[in-house]
Amino acid sequence: MDLVAQSKELLDPAAWSSLAFSSVRVVIIALLAWLVYFIGSRLIRRFRMRLASRMTDPEQQRRAETLGRVIRYVLSVVVTLVAGMLMLAEFGVSVAPILGAAGVVGLAVGFGAQTLVKDYFTGFFLLLENQIATGDVVEIAGKSGLVEDVTLRFVQLRDYGGDVHFVPNNLINTVTNKSRGYSYALMEVGVAYRENLDEVFEVMRRTADHLREDSDFKQRILEPLDLAGVENWAGSAVNIKCRLKVRPLDQWAVRREFLRRLKRTSMPPVSKSPTRT
Repeated sequence: MDLVAQSKELLDPAAWSSLAFSSVRVVIIALLAWLVYFIGSRLIRRFRMRLASRMTDPEQQRRAETLGRVIRYVLSVVVTLVAGMLMLAEFGVSVAPILGAAGVVGLAVGFGAQTLVKDYFTGFFLLLENQIATGDVVEIAGKSGLVEDVTLRFVQLRDYGGDVHFVPNNLINTVTNKSRGYSYALMEVGVAYRENLDEVFEVMRRTADHLREDSDFKQRILEPLDLAGVENWAGSAVNIKCRLKVRPLDQWAVRREFLRRLKRTSMPPVSKSPTRT
């Protein structure tokens, strides 16, 4: 009898009609979800581009781009959850017990996935406080490089050797950003004890002035050479420390060019030991 009843239910036109209507509604929900995400993404992108067009600071433009990408990610998560619950409801699945169970499971998982929760909270405040943006050069969690991507979960870095590092946000305690506002090209030059330091200082200033007049570097260097003076006495040389204020990310190119030109001057033979920045 059970088989007969089940056969009648399978052959019941009303049941198939209800299933067909539910399937159509599910397809409509999926299309509407895609449409909402598409329109929302376009609006976010248009707003970001309009906001970036009014910004002259490249740092603010990079921040706007990063925030736009995160907002699109949040939008996709919200749309997917809402669409999923509506689809389940169409097939007669009660959403309330699922939400209650999800709350209990979420509480249990929360204790076991504290690092994951910390990732998202840390990532949110990193973006909110504008500590890191795409295109910055930073040092975090013992890794340094160019920021290629910032998400609520991790920061993607590419170092000078081309290696890509994915740093979870929960490991980020201190952020050293090398590309905000301005930077300093730091140099430490060692000269022999017998040399006249006043003459050495003059040669270094003249080299820096010539570098600032160069068409390739005059826009990069913001101020004249800041000559700190004698840093220390080494075993065979007197170490002189100086620096040039430059645009962000130009400190390495300016330092190398300064030291190269200093080598070509009439300055007495020196040994150069640039300080790493």
